[in-house]
Amino acid sequence: MVDALSLDTRVNRRVATPPDKILLGLALTLLAIGLVMVASSTVIATTGGIMAWQEFLRQAAFALIGITCAAILYGISLDWVLRLRHVALIGGLVLLVLVLIPGLGHSANGSARWLALGPLRMQPSEPARLLLLLYVAGYAALYRETLADSFLSLSKPVLLLALAGVLLLAEPDFGGTIVLFVTAIGVLFFAGSRNRDTAILALVFGGVALVLALTSPYRLERLTTFLNPWVVEQTSGFQLTQALIAVGHGGAFGVGLGQSIEKLAYLPEAQSDFLFSVLAEELGLAGVAGVTALYLAFTLRAFAIARRGANAGKFLAANVAFVFGLLIGIQAFINIGVNLGVLPTKGLTLPLMSLGGSSLVVDLAACGLILRAAREIEEATRRGVNR
Repeated sequence: MVDALSLDTRVNRRVATPPDKILLGLALTLLAIGLVMVASSTVIATTGGIMAWQEFLRQAAFALIGITCAAILYGISLDWVLRLRHVALIGGLVLLVLVLIPGLGHSANGSARWLALGPLRMQPSEPARLLLLLYVAGYAALYRETLADSFLSLSKPVLLLALAGVLLLAEPDFGGTIVLFVTAIGVLFFAGSRNRDTAILALVFGGVALVLALTSPYRLERLTTFLNPWVVEQTSGFQLTQALIAVGHGGAFGVGLGQSIEKLAYLPEAQSDFLFSVLAEELGLAGVAGVTALYLAFTLRAFAIARRGANAGKFLAANVAFVFGLLIGIQAFINIGVNLGVLPTKGLTLPLMSLGGSSLVVDLAACGLILRAAREIEEATRRGVNR
């Protein structure tokens, strides 16, 4: 007679583990709302009110590419993160170097943040950030025990990230540098670094960031502008004042989808960095609260997956779920804060929603990695129950 327990275990191994339905549902909902808002925000203010479908179709194409990347990553074991962590590190640094090489990097709005690839442009800081954070997640899983005992173990990935930060600042991309360091420090703390060491690291980073902000004329101008943009309404405060007008015009329930006034050549970057302001105008406080709740739920779900992974001993999967949940959560928090005038203006898109091929593909790839982590954690938990 076949042992019942052995048969049950073999059956469980043959059953495919479905993706985490909650996280998947939240990600697809945010993506769908983003596509709708990109279509709405790209209406051209012409006599005929023609819809500029080109931008929407381009965003939809990148969404399909991103979903394909997510599906591929969902099907690959996370063990490759440990084996190829140094490749990920080098790849991320190379991407940040390439954009600074004259002839390869493409400048716009005073920043060299793009690589020109024929008719397409790629923002290498987006995939570079994903690769660098994969390296940190793998390192933290591999050296989990020494992180809790030695500041030296903590300093190694931080010094490598400092090099990446210098390259980002050379573009310049101050906002991207902040997101990279805050996310990396967060996952190192989650992985077990000592409170004292993490606090020292956070204070040093915060001090350096403050010095950089106060000693750079354009960064200092952004800091002072967001405090009272109406004083410089027609110059450096124009973008923020228009965003605030859009938010105020939306009221409780908005002026209606497609009916925004500010997107009609008044609000710069209405389809990308300031998409949330258009959403606030068209869908009102209800839309703002709903989308904010979706991002909060997404981040908390990723954290719950990470905590379950840590409890099951799947530390790599836990780190991956945590770091990319935190990444999307921080970017959403900063972008929403900028649109509402409570944070200085930063060139950060709204994850999974704003117009931008590089950022959308990377955000969806990050979702695929979180879903893969959830799958491996679920399978490990199931095996533990069946023993």
